[in-house]
Amino acid sequence: MYYRIAIVVLLVGLVMGCGSASIDDYKDEQQSNQKIDLKNFFEGKLIARGVVLDYQGKVTRRFSVDMQASWEGNVGTLEEWFQFADGEKSERTWVITKLADGNYTGTANDITGVATGEAEGFALRWKYDMTLVVDEDSYDVVFDDWLFQVTDDEIINRSFIKKWGVTVGEVILSIRKLP
Repeated sequence: MYYRIAIVVLLVGLVMGCGSASIDDYKDEQQSNQKIDLKNFFEGKLIARGVVLDYQGKVTRRFSVDMQASWEGNVGTLEEWFQFADGEKSERTWVITKLADGNYTGTANDITGVATGEAEGFALRWKYDMTLVVDEDSYDVVFDDWLFQVTDDEIINRSFIKKWGVTVGEVILSIRKLP
């Protein structure tokens, strides 16, 4: 009996000790002179390439995205045209607002409610709810996106797809500005 209690206490301690990244981790980043600014980066034509991974880390889909972005004041429009390796196509249009404090909000045709974004240093954390359709079934999930600006013309995007707080999938993509 004491053995089981000790194991439970050890496991709880390990879980409690496992923290997650915070946007504040990038507040005073000195390794790069990059400072993420969606208004600056998402302007004109862009292209992305990415993969979708399941909960075990296995690639389940590959895709590319053509993008067109423009801004009027602090409100931007980002149009996305997805092409999946299996032939499926989809579209999404984001309307993004840059707030006075440098953070962002956004809406899109296929997300629920309003997305929120916090920027610090070269990183932006973007969170939103979405109903995903997989094999004709619908799932309400939370996307926890991390965007990292690695050069003036490239952002790496890592998205955790969560259901009931548990990561059930991941999306990784590279977004590049075109000349």
